Amino acid sequence: MRYFLEVSYKGTRYSGFQIQQTGATIQGEIEKAFTIFFKTAPFFTGSSRTDSGVHAYQNFFHFDWDRDFDSKWIYNLNAILPADIVIKAVTRVTDGAHSRFDALSRSYQYTVYQFKNAFLTDTAYFYPYPLDLGLMNEAAVLLKSFKDFSSFSKTNTQVKTFNCNLMESQWLQEGSLYRYQVTANRFLRGMVRALVATMLRVGRGTLPMEDFEVIIKKATCGSAYFDAPAHGLVLTRVAYPGS
Repeated sequence: MRYFLEVSYKGTRYSGFQIQQTGATIQGEIEKAFTIFFKTAPFFTGSSRTDSGVHAYQNFFHFDWDRDFDSKWIYNLNAILPADIVIKAVTRVTDGAHSRFDALSRSYQYTVYQFKNAFLTDTAYFYPYPLDLGLMNEAAVLLKSFKDFSSFSKTNTQVKTFNCNLMESQWLQEGSLYRYQVTANRFLRGMVRALVATMLRVGRGTLPMEDFEVIIKKATCGSAYFDAPAHGLVLTRVAYPGS
């Protein structure tokens, strides 16, 4: 029987979502909790990889299990997991369901704050420079007219295509906070942070809009700016058919 496991986490202490050779990961901690409680752990397949330090309000794994999964076990697993990882739900799905390939879209939010704030240091980017919200939104809207986002992908990325369909791309201001919200059918490695880093230069006035468009059209990996730190980024939603 196949199940989707919905998880939320603060990524500060972890080396990413998917298990790897070095450093603690979200997948590794969940496998550890299953092993402690059930004496065994299934093979987990993740819906979206998030980099070291990136957070998620919602992300998913799928796994196969040889029995009915009692929802009461979620409490037990959460009691074992570190406080910064929470299993929100475990749901039975069809046998062929795939957490990665069945996803229709993924949504991210990146938060920037303007004034020193001790409570935002792990979840937002301190950027103490004047920003023009109108210019940043002009850049955000411009992005939606393009499909090839090669310039916003890190180099040495092995993908079949650099095309992405942006369904949402906008900046919002909440007091001294700026939030970039973006939804697409898929994202490239480092793409959201590169979009943010480059648009912040537009908003600060150090990158003219014409040059921003040149970067997009250049369509060469690594052409954009990539210095927006990971901790400002949150995966907010993974959408599936019917959800």
